[in-house]
Amino acid sequence: MSGQATFWSATLGHAAQAPLADRMRPRTLEEFIGQKHLLGEGRILRRAILADRLQSSIFWGPPGCGKTTLAAIIANRTGSAFEKLNAVTSGVADVRKVLKEADDRRIRYGRATYLLLDECHRWSKAQSDSILPAIESGLIRFIGSTTENPMASMTPAIVSRCRVFAFEPLAADEVEQALLLALRDRERGYGAYDVRCEDGALRLIAQVAGGDVRTALAALELAFLTGGDGAAEEDGNVCSVEPPASPARAISLQAARESVQKPTLSLDEDLYYDMLSAFIKSMRGSDANAALLWFARLLYAGVDPKLILRRVVVHASEDVGLADPIAMLQAHAAVKALEFVGMPEARIPIAQAIIAICQAEKSNSVVNAIAAACADAEKGDFTPVPSYLREKSYKLPHQVTPDYRYPHDYPGHYVKQTYMPPGYENRVYYEPSDQGHEARLKQRMERRRDAASLP
Repeated sequence: MSGQATFWSATLGHAAQAPLADRMRPRTLEEFIGQKHLLGEGRILRRAILADRLQSSIFWGPPGCGKTTLAAIIANRTGSAFEKLNAVTSGVADVRKVLKEADDRRIRYGRATYLLLDECHRWSKAQSDSILPAIESGLIRFIGSTTENPMASMTPAIVSRCRVFAFEPLAADEVEQALLLALRDRERGYGAYDVRCEDGALRLIAQVAGGDVRTALAALELAFLTGGDGAAEEDGNVCSVEPPASPARAISLQAARESVQKPTLSLDEDLYYDMLSAFIKSMRGSDANAALLWFARLLYAGVDPKLILRRVVVHASEDVGLADPIAMLQAHAAVKALEFVGMPEARIPIAQAIIAICQAEKSNSVVNAIAAACADAEKGDFTPVPSYLREKSYKLPHQVTPDYRYPHDYPGHYVKQTYMPPGYENRVYYEPSDQGHEARLKQRMERRRDAASLP
């Protein structure tokens, strides 16, 4: 068990000089905060850990959500050996050493071996291939920890042999719970102090941390270490009740704000597409408030506004179309404003276009029409262009074609005439909805059909 004990002490670092986030790592499943969808009562991951039957797995989720902590909990309670590598610093030689020790351990003592690989998405194909036989034979139980989508960032051979568990960012209430535990814990936290927090200080840290407990605890530690004497503070709520003789500290709202600094939004490829999808769906759903929030978050994360505007332009036709033709003009105006004015001022006309398109009547008739037409084009059966619709400038002298009827020569500037190629005469692609401007288009089309049916 020496290897396991070494891993545990190195990981959790209960020494006084260790950061608060390391000292406060949960040691048992009962202390673990969050991920109820994985570790709630009766959940498969919890059952596998309690029974020491966890097979090769990948823990995938954002920073500070408990991936490495859960691996440490597994190490603390398992009867198996536990080894840890980091994909950034380890190579094939390190893997071979671990596998040799695991083989010796299984032969001599009948003990299984867990291998935790932090940042597992950073492994090359050669490194991944070196461990595949050991995973397949059960020589090791592999646990990979990654912030990247393993389906895209890891070799398929590794992913196919592992169960992927998706971790979620912690809710603000859960992060605040972790902060309160740190303030109350006498052994590892600040329970030996009479810490007085101004109303909303812990909540501010929890919200700005964005589901990252490590970030929240680091901010709390900084606020505590730089906080003043709380004895003179009459306002604020007591975060931990201690005897009067205990040292006093105060954490003000301003100190909390300065400690947590500006919130960060780490935008990987998955989060980018997820937020862009939420932005598009909010516009389609006519929720201007949600669309503006997702737009603001995308900008905050550093996304090029041109990429966002591309979706705005497409949406103006795909989900609004002729129900409100002004939508496309608004989108195009926002594009021109970005080119002419630049950021950050251009975010105002962009926001105007987003709001206008959200509030516009919705119709997907245009996208349905072009999709149906393209589907027919892809089927083949390319019948010729009717002779009276062909270009006349190259007509040979002996060719005789029916006269083309010029619509402007007829009442209402419309005349019944077939423009479809042979075999498609009765095909209909565009069906206007009853929304907005399309309702008027529908009436106009019906009047033309009625006029065409007259003798």
